[in-house]
Amino acid sequence: MYDIYFWTTPNGYKVLLFAEEAGIPYTIKPVNIGRGEQFEPDFLRISPNNRIPALVDHAPAEGKAPVSVFESGAILLYLAEKTRRFIPADLAGRIEVLQWLFWQMGGLGPMAGQNHHFSHYAPETLPYAVDRYVTETNRLYGVMNKRLADREFIAGPTYTISDMASYPWIVPHERQGQNLNDFPHLKRWFESIAARPATQRAYERGRAINTAPTVDEEAKRFLFGQTAATVAR
Repeated sequence: MYDIYFWTTPNGYKVLLFAEEAGIPYTIKPVNIGRGEQFEPDFLRISPNNRIPALVDHAPAEGKAPVSVFESGAILLYLAEKTRRFIPADLAGRIEVLQWLFWQMGGLGPMAGQNHHFSHYAPETLPYAVDRYVTETNRLYGVMNKRLADREFIAGPTYTISDMASYPWIVPHERQGQNLNDFPHLKRWFESIAARPATQRAYERGRAINTAPTVDEEAKRFLFGQTAATVAR
């Protein structure tokens, strides 16, 4: 029913987490972003921002033509609303989930991503940039830790798409220069999600697709330095 266009990045794993938790039927369509497959015309028709993940629902609720969705947060919200799972039905609960989903999309993901870039991939070490993003990642970890001090999951007592959005970005915490022992509530949350059978299945599916580093020297040509001219081709 669903095609998931995937590569082994934190954003890619978000969708696999939902799929495994909800038990929906899906096929992984690998998109090797380190070899430029995200610029293939067929993929760009689904994901015009040339980013994974993307989703094609071959049986949308209206029973019409297949629906495609890009952006990981939008995909999680689409699946949650269609299946009526992992998002509360009441307005207050829904807002709790959405604000933390958007927090991840606008904060944790982009800041941790820049952390990865300047700490590991930049052609020259820029101490100010490294410190800027490692420090901001640390602040965001602190926000999560405080939030989780009095609740089991980010949005409350139940596991939701806001947890699925954030968890894959905490997986590479060591590469981000963070020590989970400094964040005991976040560590408890992280370990509880890591132990979920669906989480383990999702990461097993991902490892079956790719175990090589996403960013090698060839990959840098496709991942970094793209301009409007690239999109216009």
